[in-house]
Amino acid sequence: MNFLEFFLLLFGLFSVHGKAATPYELRPPPLDTPWTEKVGTQPWPQYPRPQLRRDVWQSLNGIWTYQPAQGADAVANPPALPLEKETLIPSCIESGISGIMDMSFTVTHMWFGTNFTVPPRWAEDGRRVLLNFEAVDYEATVYVNGAKVGFNRGGYSRFTLDVTEHITSDKVNELHVFVFDPTDDQSIPQGKQTKRLSHIFYVPCTGIWQTVWLESVPKNFISTVDLSADMNGEVTATVHSWAKGATPVEISVAGPHGDVVATHQHVSDKTFTFQVDSPELWSPDSPTLYNVTITMGKDEVQSYTGFRTFSAGEIDGVQRPLLNDEFVFMFGPLDQGYWPDGIYTPPSLEAMVYDLEVIKDLGMNMGPRTRNRPSSNANSRSWINEHKSYPSIITWVIYNEGWGQITDYHPEFALTERVRELDPTRLIDAVTGWHDHGAGDYSDNHKYAEPQCGTPFFSRPSSPYDPNRIGFQGEFGGIGIRLADEKPWLIPARVNSINDTYEIHSGAESFHYRAHVLLTQLREQVERYACSGAVYTQTTDVEGEVNGLLTMDRRVLKVDRERWRADIEGLYEAAGERA
Repeated sequence: MNFLEFFLLLFGLFSVHGKAATPYELRPPPLDTPWTEKVGTQPWPQYPRPQLRRDVWQSLNGIWTYQPAQGADAVANPPALPLEKETLIPSCIESGISGIMDMSFTVTHMWFGTNFTVPPRWAEDGRRVLLNFEAVDYEATVYVNGAKVGFNRGGYSRFTLDVTEHITSDKVNELHVFVFDPTDDQSIPQGKQTKRLSHIFYVPCTGIWQTVWLESVPKNFISTVDLSADMNGEVTATVHSWAKGATPVEISVAGPHGDVVATHQHVSDKTFTFQVDSPELWSPDSPTLYNVTITMGKDEVQSYTGFRTFSAGEIDGVQRPLLNDEFVFMFGPLDQGYWPDGIYTPPSLEAMVYDLEVIKDLGMNMGPRTRNRPSSNANSRSWINEHKSYPSIITWVIYNEGWGQITDYHPEFALTERVRELDPTRLIDAVTGWHDHGAGDYSDNHKYAEPQCGTPFFSRPSSPYDPNRIGFQGEFGGIGIRLADEKPWLIPARVNSINDTYEIHSGAESFHYRAHVLLTQLREQVERYACSGAVYTQTTDVEGEVNGLLTMDRRVLKVDRERWRADIEGLYEAAGERA
């Protein structure tokens, strides 16, 4: 970037139309984290799609401007930039990180805007410029230099727009995004967002809450790559091209030590397989990854995969989940995915890694099971396709505790088969919680606080254990304690709902003892019955819920670390005896 480009970008927001936006300022959230003050004005600089990486790209994260719109009709008339207030992208407008922190919950239509430049070489020789959004909640209408370039509906999935014909190289371009977010409209997937705050329903997230970025690609480029690799070394790949034709491709696999272990030639848009000899297998204890390079014409992308096989099989008369043909007991936390300073948007990668390090340190071998990020039946294809190449995902879940589930007949059987068609490499939990009619690979019970995992007894509304499927405890625990020096989420409606937490303890001794009892009960169910895994509620406190392993600000580990480590190790030992 030359000095002129820098000058235009720096002052464009303030001088193009002779008005200034209210400057950005981090707003003190109801509760902060150790990373809140470190967010800065260039957040999330990491390449956002690690399984489809290119060298030529540009982040648009940073300071944008924002203003509410009067209604749906405003979409046809993008207002002049800058807009009224500066805001930080990515963020939710309800968050302190956004600089707006609008907790009135009255804004459903809004504009976001920024300026950007692209180097001339980005559009030379027929190359295309792509504008990528990782997630906008809920509907996004996008304009570049006043021209409508695209629309997306769905608050949790990425989308890409080819904006080549609408940009001017080496000059300032204007980007507008009109957002409509009808939170509490039951016709849309919204997870646990609500404007009517209550026990297990939380502050909504509105706006551009994940990374926005540009990249330069050849005229025909690799749009997505589906990769899976099994324990026997067979790699299955589909290289999807933007032009949708049989274009020659080459794929190269490099081992964990950097040496090329396989190459293969085929064509795009057709599934193919090839072999890697004697691969080092992926597992939670040894998460070995192989780097993959895919070339198609002038386009080259970097990706990765892991060699592993997930399946279900009978061991000593019990249906078990198998990893590389071995029964591995799965244990990890439920995770709502909320942050006090960013709502849906974590303050940084470092902050996200911290949560994982905590649960790993306690001995858990399963990453957080997130129930706050819903898909819908109509949206399942894009949701699965977006994530199915990640080697660490073990199971797809269709319904959680009856949310959106049709019960006058049983569509989960057909949905299970549809998911298997989309991804035959994973297990499927058709119904986690209740309304279980026998579909999928799991017989999955939710019970607070005591577990009932693969047992001959159960409590309503969960269903009895089905010995033809994998016995699993989809949720249990949920015991809470409010520490004397713990800072609460300072919204009265949430503080007032703290006592709604499933089980509240008045002191640390009782809290630690009760956790030990619950984990002991789970171990005994592994020893006696058909329990193959469990999910403890939950990673952190969330707003009015105080049942986390950590406080919501991530400053205090509430559980007895050494006792938990010993109890979790006891689960694996008990499972090992049954294997």
